[in-house]
Amino acid sequence: MDRIDLFVEVPRVDYEKLADDTLPEASSVVRDRVSEARRLQWRRFGTDGPRANAAMTPRHVREFCQARLADEAAGLLKMAMSQLSLSARAFHRVLKVARTVADLAGSEAIGSPHVAEAIQYRRRNAPN
Repeated sequence: MDRIDLFVEVPRVDYEKLADDTLPEASSVVRDRVSEARRLQWRRFGTDGPRANAAMTPRHVREFCQARLADEAAGLLKMAMSQLSLSARAFHRVLKVARTVADLAGSEAIGSPHVAEAIQYRRRNAPN
């Protein structure tokens, strides 16, 4: 479980949401957004680098995540590191996931919403 980067709790869906006639985002739209995020990663790393954010080395994390972290996002990450007692490995995982969230949003900078979402995907409870 220590090697899994994303934990997503899926709560029960309320009747009102199921019965709502609002159409969800089409799969083709999601596919296009993911494809564009992957193209961004390929261009960012070039032919010599990793093929995806998950494969970034600590040097890549410094260059492509920490260097592009907005000030308020850096403050949020610092607070999370302290309050959640995150390890160095967890720090890098949060930054890699935040970079991916920013890529999916089409953002070159990593902002507070991207870091907050990445932190949200952390495992909440340690295994027994």
